[in-house]
Parts: sequence; C-alpha cells; structure tokens
Amino acid sequence: MPALPDGEAVPADGALPSFVAGPATDDGARFGVYVHVPFCSVRCGYCDFNTYTASELGGGASQLAYATTALREVDLAARVLDDAGLGDRPVSTVFFGGGTPTILPATDLARVLTGVRDAWGLAPGAEVSTEANPDSVTPESLALLAEAGFTRVSFGMQSAVPHVLATLERTHDPDRIPDVVRWAREAGLDVSLDLIYGTPGESAADWRASVEAALATGVDHVSAYALVVEPGTKMAAQVRRGEVRLPDEDDQATKYEIADDLLTAAGLAWYEVSNWARGSEHACRHNLAYWRGDDWWGIGPGAHSYVGARSRADGGAADGGRSGVRWWNVKHPRRYAAALEAGRSPGAGRELLATQEAHLERVMLGVRLAEGLDLAVLDADGRRAVAGLVARELLDGTAAVKGRAVLTRRGRLLADSVVRELTA
Repeated sequence: MPALPDGEAVPADGALPSFVAGPATDDGARFGVYVHVPFCSVRCGYCDFNTYTASELGGGASQLAYATTALREVDLAARVLDDAGLGDRPVSTVFFGGGTPTILPATDLARVLTGVRDAWGLAPGAEVSTEANPDSVTPESLALLAEAGFTRVSFGMQSAVPHVLATLERTHDPDRIPDVVRWAREAGLDVSLDLIYGTPGESAADWRASVEAALATGVDHVSAYALVVEPGTKMAAQVRRGEVRLPDEDDQATKYEIADDLLTAAGLAWYEVSNWARGSEHACRHNLAYWRGDDWWGIGPGAHSYVGARSRADGGAADGGRSGVRWWNVKHPRRYAAALEAGRSPGAGRELLATQEAHLERVMLGVRLAEGLDLAVLDADGRRAVAGLVARELLDGTAAVKGRAVLTRRGRLLADSVVRELTA
C-alpha cells in the first residue's frame, strides 16, 4: 500500500483553518460524504488500496465494531463543520467504498447512513452508493440497503473471463453477475458494473466478451479502468520476476476503443474518461462532485477529505491565496479507532492548497469530463495551447469555438498530455 503524503499536523480537535470557514456567499459547493470500509475477504494481487483481511488485523480493529467507530468520526465531523460555520449543508451524495463495504452486515451500513442523515440531513434526491463484490450480497441484503436509503450499487465485475479473473485473484463466479444485477434492480437500486482492462494474458476478444457480458445485463452505468500495477503489490513483484507480462500502451488503447464503441452503440455515453452512463440521471454524482471540486468529508482509515476556501462578499479567499485544505486519516484501523476512542481527530496530516495547486487540479479533473472545461479557467499560456491541441485532434474544435476544452476520443487516450500542455 502506498505511503500517506507528507503534510502539516492536523489539530487534535480536527479544527479547519480559518480561510475555509463559513458563512459563504453563493459559494455553490455541495457537500458529500465518503465512507471507507477497509476490509476484504482476500487481498487481490493488483490492489494497493488501504484494505485488510481479518487475519492481517488481529485484535483491536474488529469488523464487528467498525460501524460504531465510523460513527464516532461522523460525530467529530459534525462538530468540526459546525464550529467552522459549515454544518448547515445537507449531504448531496454518500459513497461507501473500500475494501468491500458489503463484507459488513447491511444493518451496519444502514447504521452509518443513519448517522450521516442525523448529522446533516440528506438533500432531496440524494445519491447513496455502495461498492460491492458480486459474492458479498444476497437479495435480502440488497433489499435491506434499499430500505435504509441506499439508491445505487456498484459491483466489481472486472471481467467475465475466468482466466482473467484468476490472474486478478478475484473470487466471484462470473455467471453470478446477471443474478446480482437482477437482485439489485428488484430492490429498486440503480446498478453500475466496474470493469478492468489490460490484465496480463487478456486478449482483445476476452475484453470484448467482458464488455458485452456487462451490457447483456442491461445496466445503465459502466466504469472501465486500465489496470495500473502499483509498486509494492503482489502483481508488481510477479512482473518484476517475469512471471507475468503487462500489455503495452497500444493494447490498452485498443481495448479502450473497443469499450467506447460497444458502450456507445448500446446507448451509454461517456461523461468522464473512464465512465459511461445511459443518460445523466445514471451518472455517478458522487464522483462528479470530486471532479467538479465540491467539498467532502472522508470517514475511515486512510480516507481523504477536502474543503474549499469560501467565496466571501469581502473579496474571496484569504490567507495568502490559499484555496482549500485537504487532509487524510491514519491508515491502520487500530490507530484510527484508538484516536477516535480517545476523543482525538484521526487525521494524519493536511495540506493547505495554494491557488496555483488548485488551478492545476481544476484543469486536470475538469478536462476529463464530457462537459469539458471553461477556457476562461485557463491562464494565457493554456489558452494559447488550445489551437494546437485542436489541430492535433486532441480537443474538439467546435467546443473550443464555444469556449470549452472538450477531449476527443484520441484526446481521452492522451488526457495526461493534454493537461500538461494546458497547464505548462
């Protein structure tokens, strides 16, 4: 697992810096909550997320006690935001991620959601999502989640091909996917399927079969991510020893184009580089909030949070051009639980973002969206780069004339290069 970033200390009471405190005027930033559930039944060889199996944790960080521990941080967050004058915003989106959130009983997930609702309230039509492994749900558990207020579930399908799942060390039976999608829909939940392309040994035909299998379920949202093998993972060691061979960039580009062709033909349009939905009503609003720069509080070990500087009637953010604060919790569940039990913030560090850093992030995230980025956000050098990017068919020319930077499909494949030119 990657190390946490360096940063300044988080106050023991979790207090936010003064330049992000409210009240705001026409600030417009919505508020979301992320809940990290750091447990999995097994650790997949490619995964570098902050997750643990029961045998890794030993005593002190029980899955049985996790909902209670998470609710302590909800209480802390409510106090901190109230003290900063930011506690009166209802929650627009809640996202339970992991790990495998549904390794916990549905009643525990419901308890945490109730705690979030009690602390801030949920906005009308709020989106409440959970990730799930296909082998971690039942019709009954999905029905309980829907009754508790969950609206959406995202299943980690990854592939429909057994040998690809075996390489990824995924434990579910691919034949179970249509069943879990049906169960979720019968419970009244919107459904997304997550896919991974570029697994060692995966052919183009394998990948096509996986996308077609996902579409055959009739889902309204699909995420497709290129496999990234991070240092320190089991798969990275296998690659280093020559036991598995990663595909090249051309292979990954071809598979992205296969996915885009199939998903578009089935009526799912891209709204972010790696995400397709059957209409805006099925897009993941929680992830859109990240890409648009809204505020969120991350609950759980290793979770990150962000609050932007308030827009004020007296001229805007203060404190030397600081634009927001990002902080992150300690990673290990035992340390996380111990801090909260002692009445302290579990924050491990924080970063006060300068205006230039925030500008880079706004461009990097905003340009990934199908809605594009307002060219007025760019500095003079960035605006001058637009014509060249249009000429090379990386940005859409018609959109640029209308004042927005919108990636072409070729641009989506080279999004990082586009961002570098727009921020050089």
